[in-house]
Amino acid sequence: MRTDLQHAVKTLAVVTTFAFVYSPLITSQAHGESIDLTKAVVVVSANATAPERKVVAMLVDEIAKRTDIHLRSSEKWPAAGTSVIAVGRADAIGTLGGRFADDLAKDTNAVGESEGYRLRVRQDDKGAAVFVLGNDQRGVIFGTGRLLRALHMTPSHVTLARDLNVATAPAYPLRGHQLGYRPKTNSYDAWDLKQWEQYYRDLIVFGTNAVELVPPRTDDAPTSPHFPLPQLEMMAGMSRIADEYDLDVWIWYPAMDRDYSDPNTIEYALRKWGYVFEHLPRIDAVFVPGGDPGHTQPKYLMALLERQAEVLHRTHPQAKLWVSPQSFNNVWFDEFIQILKRDEPSWLAGIVFGPQVRVSLPKLREMVPERYPIRHYPDITHSRQCQYPVPDWDFAYAVTEARECINPRPQGQATIFRLLQPYTIGFLTYSEGCNDDVNKFIWSGLGWDPQTPVIDILRDYAGYFIGDSYRDNFAQGLLALEENWQGPLLSNSAVDTTLAEFRTMERNATPAIRGNWRFQQALFRAYCDAYVRSRLTSETEAEYKALAHLRAAKSGETMKAIAEAEALLNAVPTPSGASDLRTCVFELADDLYKSIRMQLSVSLYKAIGVDRGATLDTLDYPLSNRSWIMQRLAAARKQPDEPSRLSAIQEIVDWSNPGPGGFYDDLGNTTRQPHLERGEGFDRDPAFLASSRAGFAGGDAPRDIAPNIAGAWRTSWLDHAESLIDAPLTMRYNDLDPTAEYKLRVVYAGDGLEKKIRLIADDDIEVHPYISKPRPIRPIEFDIPRAATRTGTLILRWNREPGRGDNGRGCQVSEAWLIKK
Repeated sequence: MRTDLQHAVKTLAVVTTFAFVYSPLITSQAHGESIDLTKAVVVVSANATAPERKVVAMLVDEIAKRTDIHLRSSEKWPAAGTSVIAVGRADAIGTLGGRFADDLAKDTNAVGESEGYRLRVRQDDKGAAVFVLGNDQRGVIFGTGRLLRALHMTPSHVTLARDLNVATAPAYPLRGHQLGYRPKTNSYDAWDLKQWEQYYRDLIVFGTNAVELVPPRTDDAPTSPHFPLPQLEMMAGMSRIADEYDLDVWIWYPAMDRDYSDPNTIEYALRKWGYVFEHLPRIDAVFVPGGDPGHTQPKYLMALLERQAEVLHRTHPQAKLWVSPQSFNNVWFDEFIQILKRDEPSWLAGIVFGPQVRVSLPKLREMVPERYPIRHYPDITHSRQCQYPVPDWDFAYAVTEARECINPRPQGQATIFRLLQPYTIGFLTYSEGCNDDVNKFIWSGLGWDPQTPVIDILRDYAGYFIGDSYRDNFAQGLLALEENWQGPLLSNSAVDTTLAEFRTMERNATPAIRGNWRFQQALFRAYCDAYVRSRLTSETEAEYKALAHLRAAKSGETMKAIAEAEALLNAVPTPSGASDLRTCVFELADDLYKSIRMQLSVSLYKAIGVDRGATLDTLDYPLSNRSWIMQRLAAARKQPDEPSRLSAIQEIVDWSNPGPGGFYDDLGNTTRQPHLERGEGFDRDPAFLASSRAGFAGGDAPRDIAPNIAGAWRTSWLDHAESLIDAPLTMRYNDLDPTAEYKLRVVYAGDGLEKKIRLIADDDIEVHPYISKPRPIRPIEFDIPRAATRTGTLILRWNREPGRGDNGRGCQVSEAWLIKK
């Protein structure tokens, strides 16, 4: 259980809103290694721009929040003996540099690129000064953010390492995140403008230079019970605040009307979009996805966008228009590429690579004319059924924590970034809430410098947002949370170690830190992971015991064996401490709703749907085959005699037994898929466009996976191996008996039950043509032609119907038995 103090904290007004509160912590700097800025004066140029003055105010505010010190700002240097923080453009060094101006003017270690800056420390017998010298306006902004990350801030004290010496500029010109104020998100729909401004500040500190807004009309619900303002009013306010900090403003604007070949539809769309454009004080770019959502043939879509570019330029003459080929089928994708090559539309600024593009990013860069830059639109918010899923995610996590859970994946995000970003000018990430907060800062940090070690970004994150004394421990904790998700959960005892580490931090935390939403998110995940593992252990053990009783059943004792197995399955013991863990999870969910308006339940916090981050609503989903076994046992009871009941029991306990000389693969379970050809895998193919991956059935509410399909599902049907788009899913069997005949028993489950699937052996022997997946889900059998096995090797390849668009899924196989006849 969490401590009584923590329960008391919940009643305080510390974080009843989106408050950013920080702990009184002691810095680890030894005397003499740092300069004292506790009484510093912030000096700003007389000719500073409005955004530069805005970021100076941010500097003063953020220091005050963490230290209760309110530094004075001035356009003039103070008297000797007073420390100085001088902030401005490098071309103002003559007045900004004070007595150090001549020395700074000789500084040859300067980076001159756009948005670059220098941080310099100077000290003499009259006092110390730190300089933020931007190459331009944005250099001032991001240099100030870097200074905030470097400061050591404790109650009533501010210090800075004396040897700070930075000269840097960003590697990528575009570094941003989608911040969609809409019902679908798991938190954003409850934020007000003050909260948005704080989040903008947080992102700026780590080098973000763009935000992407969402218009009132998308594929979303028309309203949210959490909205503090109407959508267009909020959108205009978010645009205005972004402009005050000189952040680029993008709009993600899906083309949602049914038929853009109809001139009347086009005129309607021009009016609607134009109305939105004219209400926003700043727009730098508009990105229109080709699909997900939207579904318009490229020739009509591009004609619409050419007209929309004219509308956009009436109120925002410099704004650019971008488009993506998301969800296009093969014909539409080819048509899109031909339009780019043949027409080279001048109104088009660039191409976006996002989810559901049917080719890889390197391949898209190769196909798109060089004149069009490519922007990455990486999905950093989802963990399964998405562009970059968690590799080899354990079934237990997938069905309990689900698709949109709190998901710090620092090393995984760095892998994606470093592999794919070189083909782009930068990124605006796809986000649907603050569940992916850590991932945003990994992308922003790497967008500035791809070589930055991930642990350094996490230490800055922990030090700036949690507190200086947490800089390493919290950073290591975030890495541990990612490691919790690696490998089979049942054997991952590190999950319990991770929780122990976070509990130590929790016990030592002040009320202010316990009210910090980023601290709460990490705790929530640590408790969740441990709770799921404890349940998995207990339920798996109960299933094994029940199956052991059934295996021991003898003729004349079948009814007794059935009753004993049912009793074991109905009386799964609550694991030691599991109830306390669950209580902590629910308490932290309540804390997160109060601190950040995170909606972790539909019934408790009015989340828009179970599949939108409502982890509490799936937390207790069954993790064993209990329901399936109970259903089979009920059917066995009805058998007329002992032999029939024994046969029914035998089918349950020998489900995965392929018989002598046979083979079984549970293809969604990475520990039981010895014949699956996996391909390059996440490290080289994180979107799995050419590799097999583990997938999971249905939406994010497993209990609603297939309401039109009768019967309970085995856990082995809730996950599967899958390939995407037109890539095959391949299995290879070696050392078969070349003289034997074989048959294949297979289960086609998955989340694309309406999509047909075909199986061939070797390269040209058809085992079955394109067929619909059977309903209800069940094993089906096919003979394997002798010609396919006579060499002792069998290669099986599955494909979904070629050329389709949509999300690329559908070639999904849950179980396979190769049975020797």
